[in-house]
Order: sequence, then C-alpha cells, then structure tokens
Amino acid sequence: MRFRDLAYLCEHLEATTKRNLMVSMVADFLKRLNKEEIEPAISMILGRPFPKWDPRKLDVSWATLSKVIQRLTGTSWRDLSAAFRNTGDLGAAAKMIFENSRMQRQTTLFEKPLSILEVRNVLEAVAEASGPGSRERKERLIESLLGRALPIEVKYLVKIMVGEMRTGLQEGLMETAVSKAFSVPLKKIQVASMLTGDIAETAALCAKEGSGGLLRLEFKIFRPVKPMLAQMAEDPEAALKEHGGKTAFEYKLDGARIQIHKSGGKVRIFSRRLTDVTKSLPDIVEIIRQRVKPDEAILEGEVIAVGKNGNPLPFQHLMRRFRRVYSIERMIEEIPVELYLFDIIYMNGESLISLPYLERRRKLEEAVSDISLTKQLITSDSKEAEHFLEEAINEGHEGLMAKRLNSPYIPGIRGKHWLKVKKTLEPLDLVIVAAEYGTGRRHGWLSDYYLAARDEDTGEFLTIGKTFKGLTDREIEEMTKRLKQIAVEERGHIVIVKPRIVVEVAYNEIQKSPKYKSGMALRFARITRIRDDKDPEDADTIQRVRQIYERQFLRKSRLS
Repeated sequence: MRFRDLAYLCEHLEATTKRNLMVSMVADFLKRLNKEEIEPAISMILGRPFPKWDPRKLDVSWATLSKVIQRLTGTSWRDLSAAFRNTGDLGAAAKMIFENSRMQRQTTLFEKPLSILEVRNVLEAVAEASGPGSRERKERLIESLLGRALPIEVKYLVKIMVGEMRTGLQEGLMETAVSKAFSVPLKKIQVASMLTGDIAETAALCAKEGSGGLLRLEFKIFRPVKPMLAQMAEDPEAALKEHGGKTAFEYKLDGARIQIHKSGGKVRIFSRRLTDVTKSLPDIVEIIRQRVKPDEAILEGEVIAVGKNGNPLPFQHLMRRFRRVYSIERMIEEIPVELYLFDIIYMNGESLISLPYLERRRKLEEAVSDISLTKQLITSDSKEAEHFLEEAINEGHEGLMAKRLNSPYIPGIRGKHWLKVKKTLEPLDLVIVAAEYGTGRRHGWLSDYYLAARDEDTGEFLTIGKTFKGLTDREIEEMTKRLKQIAVEERGHIVIVKPRIVVEVAYNEIQKSPKYKSGMALRFARITRIRDDKDPEDADTIQRVRQIYERQFLRKSRLS
C-alpha cells in the first residue's frame, strides 16, 4: 500500500466531523491492507510512529525537522513561520512550503512512491540511531524520506513525527473501525485492546487469526496495561449514592501511580503513561523482589515522596525522581519515596480483572508482606466518610477514592466504578500551548502560560486561560528550558510551543468568554503542579470544561 493513500485517508478524516463516516472510511481502508501493514498503518493514522507499548522514540525536534524542510525546499525560517501562522498546524505548514517549492514537485515525479512499510522502516532507523554522529544520521534519514514525499505525504509524515495528528479519529472510533473491518464484535475488540494496551496490535492479531486469536489473548508480563480511571464525585455522600449506599473509600495519595510487573527476580515499573521508569526507582524494585510472594504478578500502586518528618513532599519533588536516570543513589537520599499498593490484576498466570474489587483487595493482602496498602474505610455512613476525608487531607494527601465493592478492573476506562473525592473545586489537567516572557525579574523567563483543553472531537487544543501563578522561580527557569526545546514559532514576546507539557490548574470559576475560540475562560487560574506523569491525550477536554461550567448553576443564578 502506498503511503500517499494513508495520507489522503487522513486528509479526508480531517475534513469530516461525522463519526460514522470516519469509521466507514477507516474500515474500508484497513480491508485493503496486507496483514503486515495493519499495525504500522493504524499506529500512523493515530499519529504514532510505533505501537503504543514500543519504548522506541524518534527523538526528533521541530528545530531538526524545520532545518531539513528548509534545506530541501530552499526556504527560510521566516517563510516556515509565516506558513505556520497561516495554518496553525506544523504538518499543514510543511505541506504549504513543499507545494510552493518547484524543485520538490519536479523531483518527486520520478521517484518510486513511498510505501507504508518503507516509511515504518525509515522511522525505525531514525529511532535506533545512537552514539556519536546520531543526530546527523537522523537528519539524513529524514531528509531522504521527505525528499521522496509528495506535499500531502510531507504533511502527515511531519504530523506522525511530532505526534500531532488531529484528524478527530480517536482510539474509540478506531476500535469501532477495526470491529467493522474484520467483522469482530466491538466488545471483543475493546477487551483485546485493554489486554494488549494497543488497538494497532489488536487489529494486526485480528487480521492474522480472527476473533479466535483474540480469545486466546492474556496478560503479558512486562507489557503494560492501560490503567483503570475514575470520574469525579462532589463529596462522599454523592459517592455513596452512586455506589448504592455503601462503598470502599481509600486515601487518594499525592503521588505518582505506577504499574508493577514481576516475573521471578525480574521487576519492571511503568508510569501512568505506560513509560518504563524502572531505572528511576531501584529502591522500589528491591522492595518488590523481596516482599511480593507470587512468582508472577501485575500490581498497581502509588509512590509518594516523603520528607524527614514522614509527611508527603510536594508532587514536583517526586517528578524529579521519575525524570532522573543518572546519579540515582544521591537522588534516593535526597528524595526518599514510599510505596503503597491498591490493586492486583494478574497473578501466576491468572487474570484477576473480572473479580470484584473486594476479592482483589483480599488477594493483594495475601500476595505481599510488609508493604503498605492504601488506607481504606468501608462504610455506608456519609459522616464517617467525611471524617475520613478530613483525615486524609490533614495527613497531606489529595482526598479519597471511592471504589464500588463489586467492581471489576476495567483497563483504560474512565467510569463510575471508581470515583475521586476532593475538597476543592475540580482541578483541570491542561496543556501549555504558548508562553510569554515575564517582566521585571522574570524578564528572561517564559513565565506567563497559555492553558488549553483538548477537543475530544477534533483533537485540537483550545485555549481557555492564561496564568503566571503557581510555579517557583526554579520551576519557571526549568519550564523555560523545556518550552524552548518544543518551540515552533515566536510572535514577538509570545512563544508558540508544541502541546506537550501537562499542568494541573486550580481556578475560582469558569466563565463564558468571546476572547478564546473555545468560548470558555478560567477565572484566577493558577498552576498547582506539573503533571509529567500525564500525556497531552490525558488532558481534560473542552467538553468537560463546559460540563463543569453548567454545573456551577446548580448553586448559582444564571442571567437570562
């Protein structure tokens, strides 16, 4: 299959908002692929160079890509910036530049068309380039790839390389398309996708073995599974009502969620984003080796950083541990961490996800020795639950989790089986899409941040506010360095950046606003922490922001 066919498909997806039409287009496309093309094609349509579980990264910056584009087309950085201003999209900007390059149009007429598998092979070579001279090798590989590409192909090659597809086709729709393409019930596709952690791999298995192959799927040790997610509840009473009058409350720790895989003496730890963080947590690895009894297990837990008095340290200190892969011994002394477990989903060849929550908790208690579990209260009394919430907050934690007593573990799903209960207004996880240089002592730092929510229909990040509050000077200095590395354009004192960094934002109110395309604005926004444990795809959606806005009027009057 030619890569241009995949590019034209993405172009058509980008032009429609009709979900059923999107599903039909993708399903028809998948039917035309060879079996070995299924996984690469789906990964690329979703804006990924490799399957979700694959640890390889391209490590290609926009600066590198822009340098290659300028070299191939003979254009300047100013031309590229102007194209980006006109389109607001890196891929579309690259396409515009290539369309205006006569030389590019002439050379591609005589080239053999790129295939999907050729593109995958080049991307693999880029990811695997390492050692002295690796940057130059990466540039040469990318230059050879873009040099053979049509402008429409350039657009989507750039989108794949920077991870910003924005066609509006999310994973849920892709699951429906795979179901339709291979005539496999959607429920089976969804379950298989949970187990593999990747719809592209699930589709490839469908193509090779049909629904029978999916039935034989099991958990794979050292292949991370999407975590089960929770919705918000206003207070313990609301959680009790949702769960039928009785539920299990647990401390919601102010830490980082981890998934632990153990097989014999080998242990690997994955973050909430399914990133391997084993090297950053050797002290936790040793605890698991010594204190987890089953030979094979997949457990879930929370790691918190603790101070000398035993109380939790702010979340940002913990993130320093997660980003560190060198001088770990010194960091262990500076930022000690504690492990708390709260679930077990696999043990000695047996999946436990269909068991009720209370049964999994009992098995977890039996599976470990001398490892703390998250503090728990099972009750039907809202006053008792309120007291438990106060206790959690007074001990420095975020709040509570409420877990339905008979709930199964549903990987990757944000449902009402698990609920988050906090004292404050619901914070939002937003993405920084631009920043301004500050004034006074902050004049050299990018310290005013534009905050955006994700549109779940289009994938676009829509600005809903701006803030300069919440970060320390040290954090602002580090944030400035990070933002400059992902900058795509400077407009005077404003720097436009790729939507990569997620921050948790507190606010006093959500208002309607004509100032932003989203129509929404945060009042008194302030950053409470940097969420390096979350991907931009995990950020809150503009749809949720609008729901919170509407809920405000349960307690307030509304102007007619």
